[in-house]
Amino acid sequence: MHTEPLDFSGKVVLITGGATGIGRAAAVAFADRGARLIIGDVNEAQGRLTVGLAQSRGAEALFVPTDVSKEGDVVALVEAAVGTYGQLDCAFNNAGVATEPTPLHEMDERLFDQVVAVDLKGVFLCLKHELAHMTRNGGGAIVNTASVAGLVPEPGMSNYVAAKHGVLGLTKAAGLDYAAWGIRVNAVAPGWVETPMTSAVENVPGLRQFLCAGSPMHRPARPEEIAGTVLYLCSDYASYITGQTFIVDGGQSVRGLFPGSPPRSTATSAGPGQGAAR
Repeated sequence: MHTEPLDFSGKVVLITGGATGIGRAAAVAFADRGARLIIGDVNEAQGRLTVGLAQSRGAEALFVPTDVSKEGDVVALVEAAVGTYGQLDCAFNNAGVATEPTPLHEMDERLFDQVVAVDLKGVFLCLKHELAHMTRNGGGAIVNTASVAGLVPEPGMSNYVAAKHGVLGLTKAAGLDYAAWGIRVNAVAPGWVETPMTSAVENVPGLRQFLCAGSPMHRPARPEEIAGTVLYLCSDYASYITGQTFIVDGGQSVRGLFPGSPPRSTATSAGPGQGAAR
């Protein structure tokens, strides 16, 4: 294993869901290693703050308002990256939303569609347009944000579980189909991470304690702990890795299902968190 820092000098990295949480941590980590960044998110204020953080570290960075569930937005994001920097070397498809735990038979169709539109369709659209560019320009590396929920179902999260299973399938399919083009496609599967998205879900009384009890480390991950794996998968150190899912969950998936059922809000339903960012 190489001991020198990962170097992305001159590389262009696209990050969706880059306004907060894992996306922001990845942006800062890439900036510290010389990358040029393009950040896409629906949360413009926080997205521009991420750009400012990257620029304060000497990196070039640009924000583009992006709803990954809309193909036109994704096209504009990729075109902005290539138009501004002339290339696209790496992409981190990280935008995601979640809802409160709800039994499937009580889940409103709208909530199912909203989560799948961002968490699964959004990854599909990003892959589609990132791959189209990379096949014409010598390859690249892509990392999708999946979840341990794509491996071990979480109670009451059928919409999120379905979407994240789909992300793993897309990752495998793209990894297989584009290896010959010099494009590597992998996924990172976090467990419970302390982000604005999960904080919104944790407003349900008792849910944080439930999540702690289900984690062998009895704490959530820090966004930076996920970002490190993303950098590795985008680097030349991972040059022979594609179609794989790297689990970063503090042992949650080794232990298996959470004990019992999660606490529920007294509200009848809950929409996804504001902003397509993890």
